[in-house]
Amino acid sequence: MCRATLPREASPPIATRRLFSAAATVTVLGQRPPLPGNCEIPRDTLKAILLELECHFTWNLLKEDIDLFEVEDTIGQQLEFLTTKSRLALYNLLAYVKHLKGQNKDALECLEQAEEIIQQEHSDKEEVRSLVTWGNYAWVYYHMDQLEEAQKYTGKIGNVCKKLSSPSNYKLECPETDCEKGWALLKFGGKYYQKAKAAFEKALEVEPDNPEFNIGYAITVYRLDDSDREGSVKSFSLGPLRKAVTLNPDNSYIKVFLALKLQDVHAEAEGEKYIEEILDQISSQPYILRYAAKFYRRKNSWNKALELLKKALEVTPTSSFLHHQMGLCYRAQMIQIKKATHNRPKGKDKLKVDELISSAVFHFKAAMERDSMFAFAYTDLANMYAEGGKYSNAEDIFQKALRLENITNDHKHQIHYHYGRFQEFHRKSENTAIHHYLEALKVKDRSPLRTKLTSALKKLATKRLCHNALDVQSLSALGFLYKLEGEKRQAAEYYEKAQKIDPENAEFLTALCELRLSI
Repeated sequence: MCRATLPREASPPIATRRLFSAAATVTVLGQRPPLPGNCEIPRDTLKAILLELECHFTWNLLKEDIDLFEVEDTIGQQLEFLTTKSRLALYNLLAYVKHLKGQNKDALECLEQAEEIIQQEHSDKEEVRSLVTWGNYAWVYYHMDQLEEAQKYTGKIGNVCKKLSSPSNYKLECPETDCEKGWALLKFGGKYYQKAKAAFEKALEVEPDNPEFNIGYAITVYRLDDSDREGSVKSFSLGPLRKAVTLNPDNSYIKVFLALKLQDVHAEAEGEKYIEEILDQISSQPYILRYAAKFYRRKNSWNKALELLKKALEVTPTSSFLHHQMGLCYRAQMIQIKKATHNRPKGKDKLKVDELISSAVFHFKAAMERDSMFAFAYTDLANMYAEGGKYSNAEDIFQKALRLENITNDHKHQIHYHYGRFQEFHRKSENTAIHHYLEALKVKDRSPLRTKLTSALKKLATKRLCHNALDVQSLSALGFLYKLEGEKRQAAEYYEKAQKIDPENAEFLTALCELRLSI
């Protein structure tokens, strides 16, 4: 049976160090402990050895950070359609996902597939490329209580480490393993991007011009550019993407990321040349079409984007990404009509707006249902329900979004901001709006939304104080906002007013003490 606590149990450094000390009990006079072979070793000693391995089970990949079914579906699609991705890494990752779902027999089948690929594609480095696969085998068998089988695979790893004179009994430092670790971390979402970057950097230290390592590193930095933005577009990935394209001139997958980054940095014409070149070369590769469509959507060429998205959806109809992009296209078309009619569409325009809202709702809902951790799908769906006047539906979706756990601070920030706007403009609940604007800033005070967020909060709180100068929530909100902006004296003034009204409030007292000490 799958043990839900496995990833937490397998990787904390302190726990690992304790178990390593258990492993040390089999050391004799400073020599290596005996490698597991035919003689059975104690379960605790085997567990300590397993924790020393480099594989998915020791990389702290927590199942609560992903939608298991969505990730499994995505890996399946990539195995079928994305020929540029390492099939070995994908099968190893799929085996781990199967284990997390409690499907250990299926996990073993995936590892058998990984072994076949090693023999077909990596025969020149068969032993080294087998280490992660063997580690995964050992862990799966351990969880199936087939300890002899687990011991057999740890023995194989130990023999390779000994043969290659590794300083560690069951771990061999090699860039191929670091690269595979990077891909696995990347697949588990934004919370893992920095660790993925570090893994690819470690691989590149050994082989700086390795084509695959450069692709992984460039895509990771591209993801970080997007997730770490604080207003202005980051372009740290532009150089790595150009290098990856140079090293992989026939790889359309990496070219499309370069095109999107060029669009980010206002070099859209150069980016479009790459997109046109790619579309001339491929016909129905959904993982290329999806990003090409994103390029055209951001260029406001919505019909072209929809054409590409529909073609990709025919091949991979369960893709949450594709459905979300479809929804964004329909929403953009709806906004265009509303702007042209000064937010008062009538007749055919009104019918078209309603049709576009309905289409956007359909696709945002599909994206959310196919990936339960897709935070933006929740907020986009809720906002589209609100646009169509279905406020109770919007409220339900926002509440689900607010209950999401194990998502990044950026996603929490976005959810609170959008829910605040919904409460302010659709529910007319200014108290709730202020609360969620503040929550958004407390979660993450710097983001592309900062200007909109601080402006909305300041405007709403000031308006409320005009009607009621003793509104303690608005006073404290402005105190927090001015403190955040470095206007300490103004912040102290508002907190003093709030504290007079609510003298026992610990938050106000703490803020005032900090401000007075720093002024």
